[in-house]
Amino acid sequence: MDANCFLSSSNPFTKTTTALEFPTPSSRFLHFPCSRRCSRSSDDLHQHAESFLQADWRWFRAKMVANEQAFMTASTDLDEKRTAQPPPQLVTVGDRWAHAIHEPERGCLLIATEKLDGVHIFERTVVLLLSTGPAGPLGIILNSPSLMSIKEVNVMPPEAFSGRPLFFGGPLEEGLFLVRPRGGYDKDRLARSGVFEEVMKGLYYGTKETAGCAAEMVKRNMVGVGDFRFFDGYCGWETEQLKEEIDAGYWTLAACSSSVIGLDKEASFGLWEDVSWLVGPKAVS
Repeated sequence: MDANCFLSSSNPFTKTTTALEFPTPSSRFLHFPCSRRCSRSSDDLHQHAESFLQADWRWFRAKMVANEQAFMTASTDLDEKRTAQPPPQLVTVGDRWAHAIHEPERGCLLIATEKLDGVHIFERTVVLLLSTGPAGPLGIILNSPSLMSIKEVNVMPPEAFSGRPLFFGGPLEEGLFLVRPRGGYDKDRLARSGVFEEVMKGLYYGTKETAGCAAEMVKRNMVGVGDFRFFDGYCGWETEQLKEEIDAGYWTLAACSSSVIGLDKEASFGLWEDVSWLVGPKAVS
């Protein structure tokens, strides 16, 4: 990924020997039936389509999951009690939520099950999938703090981010970082910059090659230094390898809100427990 920073004329960071293959964002359009009469103008339809595309579809799906659970519970209780029961709600803590899914997708979590207990690198880990492209799934371990510092490993520009903690992202060599702008910063401006790859709504990732741009954004107060998390290494699978591991019961898949990632925390101890509780203990065991 050879990205020249739009904020400065030079980029002091060179490519690493390990090349990551990133998916190319594709345009998606909503199509409305031409034969149906509609009182809305074309501008209204366009605005409606844009609003839908910009919405967090993962949150919309999460609400659908909660509604489905409510319907199934109500149907079961109806046979027994013949009375309406209060529907269960999607488990949330503030703006944090997570629920199980069946297929890996960009932005989902891999939660290590008890079958990985004793496997030093992956025991009780939570992996964020960055890509599920044709080259195979790529992800980073979120909750494994490194014993090394950013300056010692030299994965990112130390002058800008030397005070940030470093995490072990996986056994494959590459410096990566996540960024999630908090309140007070223009999140749309970061998205429009095109410098980083979107993982999910409000969460982006970059490589060592875009670290210079990230440092410049911090300097210009476009984003806070505490909104970044840096990783030494990443995880990679062959196209069918991850599916085989999931089928074998090594990983539980979950969709989550970007706030679950918690980049502002100095450490991620307890992330496995938190996500497991949100998803449900039966799903992770």
